Amino acid sequence: MSKRLTKADLERQLANANDALEMALAVSPETDNNFFTGGLSGSYTDRTAWDRKKVFAESLRAWRVNPIARRIVRLARSFVIGKGIEIKCDDENTQKFLDTWSKDRLNKLDKNFGRWKDEDTRTGNLFFLFTVGGDGMTYVRAVPAEGIEDIISAENDIEQETRFTKDSTGTDYYEAYDPGVEQETFMLHFASNAPVGSVWGEGDLAPLLVWIGRYSTWLEDRVRLNHFRNAFMYIVRGKYKSEGERITREKHLNANQPKPGSVLVVNENNEAWGILSATLDSFDANADGLAIKKNILSGLGYPMHWFAEPEGSTRTTAEAAGTPTFRTLEEEQDDFFEMIVELARVAVEVRRRAGGNVKPDAVIWVEGPDITERDNATLALALGRAYPNLADLFDRDGIDAGEFMRLVYKTFAEVWDGKMPDIKKKPLVKAADLVPSLVAPVDPTDPKEEGEK
Repeated sequence: MSKRLTKADLERQLANANDALEMALAVSPETDNNFFTGGLSGSYTDRTAWDRKKVFAESLRAWRVNPIARRIVRLARSFVIGKGIEIKCDDENTQKFLDTWSKDRLNKLDKNFGRWKDEDTRTGNLFFLFTVGGDGMTYVRAVPAEGIEDIISAENDIEQETRFTKDSTGTDYYEAYDPGVEQETFMLHFASNAPVGSVWGEGDLAPLLVWIGRYSTWLEDRVRLNHFRNAFMYIVRGKYKSEGERITREKHLNANQPKPGSVLVVNENNEAWGILSATLDSFDANADGLAIKKNILSGLGYPMHWFAEPEGSTRTTAEAAGTPTFRTLEEEQDDFFEMIVELARVAVEVRRRAGGNVKPDAVIWVEGPDITERDNATLALALGRAYPNLADLFDRDGIDAGEFMRLVYKTFAEVWDGKMPDIKKKPLVKAADLVPSLVAPVDPTDPKEEGEK
């Protein structure tokens, strides 16, 4: 009777197959650096346990050495974090604790927010290790995604993570957060771009790595060609009596090469001097490089003019290209803010179990920078134009106070919390009362009309 294979056995067999593939690729003359024609590269096409760390390592390496990768990561941080974000709460005591927690010298969240967003862009996974002090204060450290070997989930629900292993044996691990258990240390995991059925996220930089590498290779080739295009050699054509005479003349010229700026006077009937140099046209090369860069940025949704490549000659073209980008960045910002809210909520829960004067069910939110200032100007203009008509409709009992508030907040693209303020209606007056000059003055000598006293 054959033995039933376990999950560990299957992973071991797959790891052996991957090692064999790497050995085959190692002896191949073609790699990703010189345009792998077969389209196969284990570091990029697979997202399995054995090469996940390679993708993480390559993302970090690209961020360190490649200016495009660094710019991509930096742009995401600039829009999502900006000059800083703040954690807010509707309970006063809880707000005081959150201020202390975020500014604690061992947390320094203001400094770490940007680093966390960079890690999220590179790897798509954020692992936060919490250490609980005696007074219920928690201290947060982000663990690199490369330091986690596997994520163990509940048998009946992949989204209920129970532990995070540090090595392949699974004996060394971090416990996941359990609200019902007192824990000295625990870990929280947040995944971005996670496929259905997978606990691991996908970094925004990961699918771009191979093309970023190819663009760098293309650019380096162009730099080398431009460098050597300035190198040239003389070619001398003449009529020589024998091969020996030609060789003697060649040796003489190599031993006495013309100096820059010197004048050569030769017998035109015997010798003709010329220069042999490389011909390097840049028209097709420019289109090729632009195509590769477009392929990279289209995966992100970033416009080309953010990377020193103007897409059109008009401002309208540039503004229209930014609309889908801002939507994407707003979604990224919302996801990151929800993650920070969850971290704060867990810190409040732990503090409460230690006897702290905080409210676990208090409403917590994060305030951060607007993705684009142009939206603020547009919304302000829309509200300024719509408000007089809405107010007049409310004053004339065309809509009630609730509908009036809903429409005002909707025009300003904000969410109304439903709290009804005490709104005063403006009394209706005659036009003559507003503008007396519109009514003609009465002359006492005028004859009175019928029925007029």
